[in-house]
Amino acid sequence: MFYRFVRRLLIMIFAVMYRMKTEGLHNVPSEGPVLLCSNHISLLDPPVVGVPIKRKVHFMAKAELFDVPVLGLIIRNLGAFPVKRGGVSKESIRHSINLLKEGNVMGIFPEGTRNNTGGMGKKGAAMFAIKSGAVVVPAAIIGEYKLFRPMRVKYGKPVDLSEFAEATSEDLENATEKIMVSIRELAAK
Repeated sequence: MFYRFVRRLLIMIFAVMYRMKTEGLHNVPSEGPVLLCSNHISLLDPPVVGVPIKRKVHFMAKAELFDVPVLGLIIRNLGAFPVKRGGVSKESIRHSINLLKEGNVMGIFPEGTRNNTGGMGKKGAAMFAIKSGAVVVPAAIIGEYKLFRPMRVKYGKPVDLSEFAEATSEDLENATEKIMVSIRELAAK
């Protein structure tokens, strides 16, 4: 109930403040595990990428955010879960894979950090997708977070990672690059 209320409120706010439009929402499956992989340009990216989707989207968030009394409670109720900086713990990895195996939607930023101009991805997204069998949907945030300036969020066709099922280190690198290419192509259009 809380998630639906906040989702509707944010959709209205983003539509007014950022003239936000979405494209390709039909590419996000209405059921089953989905790993939503997007570029990362701002702290606002999780709600901007997540709220247009009718399903609840879970994101990793810095563990320190959960220590802030009101904020920690809010983001936890919105589906975020903590991850320690400097590397993802085994507990966070297990939680991510379990979320997906249970048929949920999880959002992740394969670049790992905002404004990674090299566009290099980290292998976590590919590993989560391969180990859970989740559908990988690339997304791109296009525009800047400037008031009353248009922004778009594009959701692309699912990325087929079946050729990387062995999940070797090389497979994960190649799968990661395939995901990143899809995100870059969406952002360039």
